[in-house]
Amino acid sequence: MAERQAKAAEAPVDVDTGKALRGPGTAAGQAAMVGGALLSLLHIYLNTLGTWSEMWVNIVHFGGFGALCALVYPAFQARSAQGARLVLVLDVVLAALSLSLIAYLMLGEASFFERNARFEWYDWFFTALAPLLALEFVRRTTGLLIPAIMVTAFTYVVLWGKYVPGMLTFPGLTLETMLYRSFYTDDGMLGNIASISATYVFMFVLFGAFLNRSGAGEFIIDFARAVARRMIGGPGYVAVIGSALMGTISGSTVANVAATGVITIPMMKRAGFRPKFAAATETAASTGGQIMPPIMGAGAFVMASYTGIPYLTIVAVSVIPAILYFWSVAIYIRIESRKQGLTATDPDAPSVGEAFRRGGLQFFLPIGVLMGLLMAGFTPTYCAGAGIIALIASSWLRKGYGMGPRAIYEALAKGAADMILTAVLLVAVGVVVNAIATTGIGNTFSLMINQWAGGSLIIALILIALASLVLGMGLPVTAAYVVLATLSAPALAELIAHSSVLQAVAAGTIGDQAKAILMLAAPDRMAEIGQPMSLEAARALVALIPPEISRTFAEGALSREALTVALLSAHMIIFWLSQSSGITPPVCLTAFAAAAIAKTPPMATGFVSLKLAKGLYIVPLLFAYTPMMGGNIWHDLQVAFFAFFAIYAIGGAIDGHLEAPVSWLVRPVLLLAGAAMMWPENLLAHVVGLAVFAALFALNLRAARRAEARPAAA
Repeated sequence: MAERQAKAAEAPVDVDTGKALRGPGTAAGQAAMVGGALLSLLHIYLNTLGTWSEMWVNIVHFGGFGALCALVYPAFQARSAQGARLVLVLDVVLAALSLSLIAYLMLGEASFFERNARFEWYDWFFTALAPLLALEFVRRTTGLLIPAIMVTAFTYVVLWGKYVPGMLTFPGLTLETMLYRSFYTDDGMLGNIASISATYVFMFVLFGAFLNRSGAGEFIIDFARAVARRMIGGPGYVAVIGSALMGTISGSTVANVAATGVITIPMMKRAGFRPKFAAATETAASTGGQIMPPIMGAGAFVMASYTGIPYLTIVAVSVIPAILYFWSVAIYIRIESRKQGLTATDPDAPSVGEAFRRGGLQFFLPIGVLMGLLMAGFTPTYCAGAGIIALIASSWLRKGYGMGPRAIYEALAKGAADMILTAVLLVAVGVVVNAIATTGIGNTFSLMINQWAGGSLIIALILIALASLVLGMGLPVTAAYVVLATLSAPALAELIAHSSVLQAVAAGTIGDQAKAILMLAAPDRMAEIGQPMSLEAARALVALIPPEISRTFAEGALSREALTVALLSAHMIIFWLSQSSGITPPVCLTAFAAAAIAKTPPMATGFVSLKLAKGLYIVPLLFAYTPMMGGNIWHDLQVAFFAFFAIYAIGGAIDGHLEAPVSWLVRPVLLLAGAAMMWPENLLAHVVGLAVFAALFALNLRAARRAEARPAAA
């Protein structure tokens, strides 16, 4: 019994879910490694040279990763050897059934459509098997919430939607129609989201696995230590810099904590930081990995598909906001260091030149190749493949790190293992997306948000932030973003565009379609329409438009570019707010992972993390109230310049400290100065806020120097 418990204790654990896995020491684990490496090679071929149809690629993606999930994630944790064998038999059967979906589609798709999609018995079996397997695989990897949402969405369409009163009623579809839509259409399991998973997401996850295997993780820590070695509170900045760089190769905040936290958290504790603060710093910094270009988890790829905006554009407009977020974490490190009187304490850190000699080319050369090809117009999947080749070649530039056949095999297998959770999750979410698309509930929900918010953008932001927090307690970030964006992005984009619409109506520059809608809504004011008027008059006129056609009116009133900026801003807000679940109690897995390393109370660590990661709530306000997603670099730099100081002012007001303590009388002034510097499109308020902050900071700095001079004089 003791021996069996010892073996169980040695079983590997998934860092994202905390679930026990079958490791490479087991027969199932070995089979999963070999199968994962082969699946990775097949994906590389399909994404570069392959000519298979999109649906065939997607069924290989789901069937293959479903089989890996069955082998790696046990259905249940058995308490005896006999029970473990029975669970393994069950899992092998489920793996075989998952692979059978590939055979069904490839062998039967042509005949299925030749008979006009009329179901035979085997069509019933396999189209029902697919969502059931997805349900089970997601239960194993993420818990019960997503399966519950899937069952609710599916049965709403088939069984009980017709009984729901009011706006949410739905007459229903037959089971055959719903199974067909779930399996064969673009909105279903093997549709657009599965394509994103099988192409962009997996290729970049694989690129990250190769980058990790090449020793890039060691370089990241060395480089971060080199940059921060002379800074006060340097180990804290190591966490920020290291996590920002690790975010380029990791799509998981928990994995980011596991990779960098084991080094940075002990370093911060040795430097004098409180353990809770050290864990919270790593949590907040690792959360930024999901919003750090170029990979941004899976979010940038899903966003590109949803909005139709090129992936490279999304990455480009995300750079400045990501820097602002990491700055928001860094200023707290500065404040905490000054509060505790810490000094630079890493004399053994390498120089920047030494860090580059150890592995700089291994990290920056392949990423440079990837970004260069992206900017040259190549597809992201092709760029990721080229980046992998460049990475293998550059690994030989560092002695002892050259990637031979064994290392390449391990990287292929690791990339597949890292992708299991994301692959089964994104395919399974297709069931929910299909239900939303079929019923039109997304438009209904958007109308409800508009009604609840009463046309107020800030209230809508609060509602979406609360919804993202609740969803994030049980859903991974990508799933929370997909569900929330499907439901609320149209409404949020409409509210963001509303101020531009009012300005266009006031200026009389709206198009003919928008003029016609206004004439129908206000026939007694036809003479005013298309003529310059006050903003108040424009607001009163637009208020007469029925909510059901307000989106159509906005499309006729604004240019395509303005509508695109509003849509991208809405999606970016939802994506950023979706990150908050990892750092917000009561369910904050990223904070829990860091707390385990620091040996601190998880919940207390979560509350400190929330304070450090306040940028997740501040920066989205810039997306909502400024055209920061518009791609105008000079405007963005101006917004970022004032936001840079605003975040510092707000941090000082919340924590009561800058270079020296801040009194309770000064803290509200600091907060108002920070708010003024972020006030939408008001340069005078920005300048006044900056002047007030500069004056207060100068006084605070003088007080800090006087306090430092007293001990020296004594």
